[in-house]
Amino acid sequence: MSVTQQQVLDCLAKVMSPRGVPLTNANVLSAITVTDGKVFFSINVDAAEARAWESVRAQAENAVRGIPGVSVAMIALTAERKAGSGAAPSPRPTGGVQPASTHRHPHPPGAQSPMARQAEIPGIAAVIAVASGKGGVGKSTTALNLALGLRDLGLRVGLLDADIYGPSVPRLTGIREKPQLNDDKKMIPLVRFGLSIMSIGFLVEEDTAMIWRGPMVMSAITQMLRDVAWGTLDVLVVDMPPGTGDAQLTLAQNVPLKGAVIISTPQDLSLIDARRGLAMFKKVNVPVLGIVENMSYFQCPHCGTRSDIFGHGGARHEAEKLGVPFLGEIPLHIAIRTASDAGNPVVESEPDGPHAAIYRAIGDKVREQLQGVIAVA
Repeated sequence: MSVTQQQVLDCLAKVMSPRGVPLTNANVLSAITVTDGKVFFSINVDAAEARAWESVRAQAENAVRGIPGVSVAMIALTAERKAGSGAAPSPRPTGGVQPASTHRHPHPPGAQSPMARQAEIPGIAAVIAVASGKGGVGKSTTALNLALGLRDLGLRVGLLDADIYGPSVPRLTGIREKPQLNDDKKMIPLVRFGLSIMSIGFLVEEDTAMIWRGPMVMSAITQMLRDVAWGTLDVLVVDMPPGTGDAQLTLAQNVPLKGAVIISTPQDLSLIDARRGLAMFKKVNVPVLGIVENMSYFQCPHCGTRSDIFGHGGARHEAEKLGVPFLGEIPLHIAIRTASDAGNPVVESEPDGPHAAIYRAIGDKVREQLQGVIAVA
């Protein structure tokens, strides 16, 4: 059944703003995107009124989900402070100690820390993030093959592709289907290679540009964590977008992460960004499970000559310097690339090969660090 923008607007006209005005007349709605039963938009309000609008956002989301033919509804609340709003700053003294009124605690007495919103996902023993400080280092390929390596160790594993702007998992797994909803209106993850998998890429076309602001990204990640019927898993591997922004903070504030794996190449430029990613996770009290050096070296398949294209050993040295585990080296090899492009990752397509053994060894080191959280044989 095809869903139209007008149906969504008619539905939202029945939802009242905090002042009792129909949502469609409150001048707060962004453009509404409707694609194959999936509805996306945001509600843009002044920051001072954000708390009063959260219940309205939830009502709007529930109302849109009730439209026949709607499979997914992602509605974000965007709060911005209007120019000139708020109290004027106190005059700054010309010297000496600032007055006591200007001193601020990170969290005033009685205020709730952002981390207080963390809640376990029922049925999932451990959520771990696979992250990188920059793009192009093979993070998604590593996340998928790590998940498969953990599967081969006897664990029940899920994979969440949280890279909203550049989801790679649909291509890496060859999945073209769309997720269905269960009776509780939760998305059912798609199963491939024995993994439970979810990605924003399953909900939009591959060439669709995701021109979303931060709150929409945060809302999408929260829904893929909370509104998916993950079932019972030992580990949920989350393929994070590169960088240290909204997506990483949303994940850290939503669920108590049991650890993060940092992916880097050996070159100095990549290591600088990896260092930033590692520092970010430490600031939000997420244990760093270790660093993986991807594209560590190239070995010619014809003559066997080894070339350190991006240098070698940089990630190992960085791990030693920062006092975190070094999880292993993954070579730059055409078999890994071709298997990934074909949607048949190397741990699955060549399970007895040397590259699958490397990913399983990394998975074993990760599993050991999760001892006490998951069942470790």
